[in-house]
Amino acid sequence: MPAAVAAPFAPAQRMRDRVHRRPADVGASAAMALAPSALAAEAPKVGDAAPDWSGIIGIDDKEHSLADYKEAKAVVLVFTCNHCPVAVAYEDRLVALQKDYGPKGVQVIAVNVNNIPADRLDKMKERAKAKGFNFPYIYDSSQKMGHDYGAKVTPHVFGLDKDRKIAYIGAIDNSQKPDRADKHYVRDALDALLAGNKPPQAETKAFGCSIKYEKKAE
Repeated sequence: MPAAVAAPFAPAQRMRDRVHRRPADVGASAAMALAPSALAAEAPKVGDAAPDWSGIIGIDDKEHSLADYKEAKAVVLVFTCNHCPVAVAYEDRLVALQKDYGPKGVQVIAVNVNNIPADRLDKMKERAKAKGFNFPYIYDSSQKMGHDYGAKVTPHVFGLDKDRKIAYIGAIDNSQKPDRADKHYVRDALDALLAGNKPPQAETKAFGCSIKYEKKAE
């Protein structure tokens, strides 16, 4: 799977942050191992009802649920984190997405399920403040949301329609570098949904750092 990293890592960090890359973005300095996350349950597909969730703490120290956003015409649920350079590269684009589509009834929700120190709630609060996040950023330390949706990398997008069925799964656009992105998958999906149509491309290959799923005790 595809995606370049914004900056080179030390060898130990490269081993921790296996990146799923797009071929067009791969450089000589991005020699990282690729390996999909192993998920226990079968992932939902486009057209399936979105897995429900509730009681998820946010950076506002309040509990959030999918039902809290029942008035939204569409929900963009983005699995992301603080430490991954691919996820970091998309932060400004998520802020712009909420700014542009919020007035049209769309709600962006970022969720982090990693439990490494750099991705815990205290660091999430710091990152959101520094970047001016204008959308909820929630933390599921149980990692259940990630397993339920079949999220594999950060960022990994699940676009939900007005009936809360999954209408889009995949990447935000086709390049980690903003100036190289010429296919804006999520924006195109939202334009279609808001017009009462199906997304022109309902599924794309998500690329980024592997989500750090923890092994369950036997």
